[in-house]
Amino acid sequence: MKIVVAVKRVIDFNVKARVKADGSGIDLTNVKMSMNPFDEIAVEEAVRLKEAGIATEVIAVSCGAAACQETLRSALAMGSDRAILVESDMELQPLAVARLLKAICEREGPRLVICGKQAIDDDSNQTGQMLAAMMGWGQATFASKVTAVDGKLTVTREIDGGLETLTLSLPAVVTTDLRLNEPRYATLPNIVKAKKKPLETLKPADLGVDVTPRLITLKVTEPPKRKAGKRVADVPQLVASLKSEAKII
Repeated sequence: MKIVVAVKRVIDFNVKARVKADGSGIDLTNVKMSMNPFDEIAVEEAVRLKEAGIATEVIAVSCGAAACQETLRSALAMGSDRAILVESDMELQPLAVARLLKAICEREGPRLVICGKQAIDDDSNQTGQMLAAMMGWGQATFASKVTAVDGKLTVTREIDGGLETLTLSLPAVVTTDLRLNEPRYATLPNIVKAKKKPLETLKPADLGVDVTPRLITLKVTEPPKRKAGKRVADVPQLVASLKSEAKII
């Protein structure tokens, strides 16, 4: 079984994002970038399936600027076999990425696509679902456990009311949640080996996909600063403050 894993280059989760002075977007100047944490979990799960003998090949795919090669090399160092970069300097929105992944799937013929449930930069949580719909495949989102038995996947999902277990026929799309696994650290020997693994670069036009943005960002602003809190002596004073000052009761 061949597995495609989608990975995205985002601002490192330890970095505080800064809004540009003109409000047109996020300032990425001299900002540390890394692989989206949910996508790291997706890569780890795909590699584990390969190590268990369930998968034969893991292909990491990223869509974006040329700098995404660094993110793909990280996926290769974790254990992916090869990588594909769909290079574009244009803003790639979830629908465009889903269309690019659909074209890659039609080209590569995987039985399973694993991606993070969402990217920590735009928090859209749309790409996996869109891809499954366009391919006509089953999907299991927010996966916290994946088990492969007799050519099918049993996936435990995290939902508002607790946990839900689904059985999927392949091919399928799975999006990962935080509790699925703990990604491994890439060792120095594997980082060196990753530099020699194949990384193919394509353009959206090579796949026949139009990635023109369909949404326009009007303005980006930082969240309002919270007012300082205050201590209250007892419950009656708390209730009085909530009524008269906060006006929430």
